[in-house]
Amino acid sequence: MALLVQKFGGTSVGDPDRIREVAEYVARCRRRGDDVVLVVSAMGKETDELLRLADEVADTQPGREMDMLITAGERKAVALVAMALHSAGVEAESFTGSQAGFLTDSAHRNAKIVEVRAHRVRDSVAAGRVPVVAGSQGASGDNEITFLGRGGSDTTAVALAKVLDADACELYTDVSGVFTTDPRITSSARKINRISFDEMLEMTAAGCPKPAMRSVEFAHRHRVPLHVRSAFTWEPGTWVTEEDSEMEDAVIRAVIADQQEAKVTVSGVPDKPGIAANLFRQLANDSVNVDMIVQNASEGGITDISFTVPHADLARALEICQSERAELSAAAVSSEPRIAKVSVVGAGMKSNPGVAATMFETLANNGINIEMISTSAIRISCVIAESDSDRAVQVLHDAFELDKSEF
Repeated sequence: MALLVQKFGGTSVGDPDRIREVAEYVARCRRRGDDVVLVVSAMGKETDELLRLADEVADTQPGREMDMLITAGERKAVALVAMALHSAGVEAESFTGSQAGFLTDSAHRNAKIVEVRAHRVRDSVAAGRVPVVAGSQGASGDNEITFLGRGGSDTTAVALAKVLDADACELYTDVSGVFTTDPRITSSARKINRISFDEMLEMTAAGCPKPAMRSVEFAHRHRVPLHVRSAFTWEPGTWVTEEDSEMEDAVIRAVIADQQEAKVTVSGVPDKPGIAANLFRQLANDSVNVDMIVQNASEGGITDISFTVPHADLARALEICQSERAELSAAAVSSEPRIAKVSVVGAGMKSNPGVAATMFETLANNGINIEMISTSAIRISCVIAESDSDRAVQVLHDAFELDKSEF
């Protein structure tokens, strides 16, 4: 008998039929002898709908009230799932994040978990019931409702699995696992059966949308095995665990494209100590998330600094750069929103030379220009034109023969 924490995303509980299907699946898990703790997201696109309503109602949206609004969708979902479980013959009880013991900091709309006091959840399991916990929410030290941000339900599930010492944390979604690339772009994409935490972290940082990067970081830190799988087929998916000897065979695991970033260039900057530090300190103080950074070679004591930011941060980044332009003695500030970041990820590249050469040659042979390059021990990322993104993924997937690899 195992203790499983199972998280179901919005599409998995998107309508009454889906909720009943989830309840029947949990009932089957219970019949085979497993204890189950559920973490549930808001139904379907309900969070988007709540955000739309907020935009229609008011221009001023205090963080406290937004958290109260957004978390309402999850409270609705957990109550409905608990009712469906009762109808399926399974004793269950729903919990809000605060009832489940999630204590967070006070950062509204993107709170971080500080502590999990899960005694009520633990008691519910001991009593033979299935706790159904609202994902992505908790309460701050001053008893304010907080929202953990997009993808927070994954982190909630991993945190519960760690605190409850669960045997595994299963993240159910609308895809059957983690793939070598997006199957919508490349039909030859292969499902990866097993992948290391380090590789999964690099994939999520490069733009892989599921699972949420915060949840992988938490799972890696606390050694919580993750199983990413489909709530529509129930087939085995992708295990994310510590690296083992079998994982060293593949040089490259995946090709990832991210079209959600923009490039900012600060031109004509004096090449002297402190310039870059001042610029990026101001960006950090305003919580602008900078990804890739390139500083051109100096000519006549003048250089250009380029960096990438998420589209959501572009306006703030440009405002800050413009406001600092005189202080930096910069000639101009410009941006390019239509870029893509394409990355290859694999732990095997640490001991296999030539990955970068193959990547750059493949892009060049297909007429795809590289604007920026960034590397880590197991990842190489290139910024290219957005219009070249899909083609770059396809040719790189073929070049590294990921369609022929067994994972």
